[in-house]
Amino acid sequence: MFNLFRKTPANPNVKQDDAQTYRVRVRTRPHGEVVEFRFTKGAHIGVDDDGTYLFRKPVVSPQHFDRGELLVRFDRSYRVTATDGENVEFIPVSDWE
Repeated sequence: MFNLFRKTPANPNVKQDDAQTYRVRVRTRPHGEVVEFRFTKGAHIGVDDDGTYLFRKPVVSPQHFDRGELLVRFDRSYRVTATDGENVEFIPVSDWE
């Protein structure tokens, strides 16, 4: 109850460019290729069964065609609550060049 006005820290793997747009970068596990995704609230984020939001995307690297999947979960206020990947690892925003 006392944490009512505490601001939730931003997820280190997701960069919010503006009120509608997000970006993530992942590295494929087999060959280490970097793939970036840009997605928006209106066009790419869907509603999950429990009323929260999610962005799920298959990953195919451009050079070696490594395959994987990424998942970004949001609460009802579009704050990132979790990131998960299959055959990929997220690159923290602090490591972006």
